[in-house]
Amino acid sequence: MKSLPALTRTIKIAVVVAASMATLAAAPAPAGTDKHPTGHRGPVFVQTDDVRGNKIVAYHRAADGALHKRAVYATDGKGGVLQGSVVDHLASQGSLTYDAGHRLLYAVNAGSNTLTVFAVDGERLHRKQVVSSGGTFPVSVTAHGDRVYVLNARKGGSIQGYRLTKKGLQRVPEWHRSLHLDTGTAPEFTHTPGQVAFTPDGSGLVVATKAGGNSIEVFKIGRDGAPAARPVVSSKAGSVPFGVTFDRRDRLVVADTGPNVVLTFRLDERGEARLLDDVPTGQQASCWIVRAGDRYYVSNAGSNTLSGFRQHRGPRLEALGNTPTGAGTVDAAVSPDNRYLYVQTGGVGAVDGFRINEDGSLSKIGTTPVPDAVGGEGIVVL
Repeated sequence: MKSLPALTRTIKIAVVVAASMATLAAAPAPAGTDKHPTGHRGPVFVQTDDVRGNKIVAYHRAADGALHKRAVYATDGKGGVLQGSVVDHLASQGSLTYDAGHRLLYAVNAGSNTLTVFAVDGERLHRKQVVSSGGTFPVSVTAHGDRVYVLNARKGGSIQGYRLTKKGLQRVPEWHRSLHLDTGTAPEFTHTPGQVAFTPDGSGLVVATKAGGNSIEVFKIGRDGAPAARPVVSSKAGSVPFGVTFDRRDRLVVADTGPNVVLTFRLDERGEARLLDDVPTGQQASCWIVRAGDRYYVSNAGSNTLSGFRQHRGPRLEALGNTPTGAGTVDAAVSPDNRYLYVQTGGVGAVDGFRINEDGSLSKIGTTPVPDAVGGEGIVVL
C-alpha cells in the first residue's frame, strides 16, 4: 500500500498529465449503441464549491443523456478548500443531497460553516434557508424522513442533526456529536472525514473517517432522532474509508482509498461492520462510489478513471474494467433509471456523462464544463 504522501503526489501528477491530454479522453459513443429505451428525464444539479461564493448549476438532461445549462443559483455561502487538496477541495462524498420525499436539495457551504436548503421545482431551485452547520467546514449531508444530519470535517470532526418541520429545518443542539478524529495531520484532505449517510432504514448513521480514524463509525439513532452518545467503531490499520453506498440487501459498500479496494460489509444490530467481500480497483485514489442497480462505479482521482463492478446474488463483486475520464475523477451520481452516470472531473471543472450499457460498460456521451468549478464536488441527478 502506498503511503499517504506518495498517494498525494500520485494524484497531483495524474492531474497535470490528464489535463494536458483531455482532448484524448474517450470519444462519444456511436449512435445506436444504447439498447435501453428512453427513460425518465430529470435535471442535474452540480455544486461549484467556489470560495468566492458557492453556487448550484442546473442542467437539463436530454433524451440522449446530454446536459444543457439552464441556470445558476447562489447558495448565499462560500466554498472551502482543504489543505493539500488538488481536484477534490472538500475531499468528501454527499456534499449535495436530494430529499425526494420533501423535494428539497441540501448544499454544504464549507467556507461559511452553513447549510443551504433549496426547494426543487423541476429544473428550478428556490432558496428557502441557510442554517448553521453546528461545526467547522461541513462536507457531507444526509436525510431520512424528517431528520437531516451534516458532517463537519475540521477540529476533530462532528455530526449535527436537524429536524424538518413546517417552519423549515430546525437545528437540534442535543443531536451534536464530536468525532475526536485526527484531522490536524498533514495532508489535511486525507485526514478529514469523508461522508455521513443514513442506513436505508434510518436506524443508524454511518461515518467514513478516512485516515483521521481509519474506521467506519456507526451511530445508532433513537426513536426521537437522537444519535447514540458514542458510535460503534470498526477500524483497521491502513484503511482509509472514503465514500459509501448500500446494496439491495442493505449491505454497506465502501470505497477504501488506503489499499484502493471496494469493501462490502454487513452491519450487525449493534452497528459493527463485518467484512464480507474485498476487491481491488487496481487504480489510484479510489474514493467515491455510486450504485446503479447491481452495478457499482468507483471514481479514481489519481488514475482519472471509473472502475466498474457487478454484484450477483451474494455480496461478492466482479470487476468490469476501467473507463477513462477527464482530469481528477471525483464525485458521481446515477440517474433514477440507472441508465446514465455523471461524474465531476475536478481537475478541469467539468462533468463527464456516460451511458450505462446492459453489460455494465460505459459509453461516453460528452463533457460539459461547469463554470467556476475546478476542485468542486457535489452532484445530484433527478
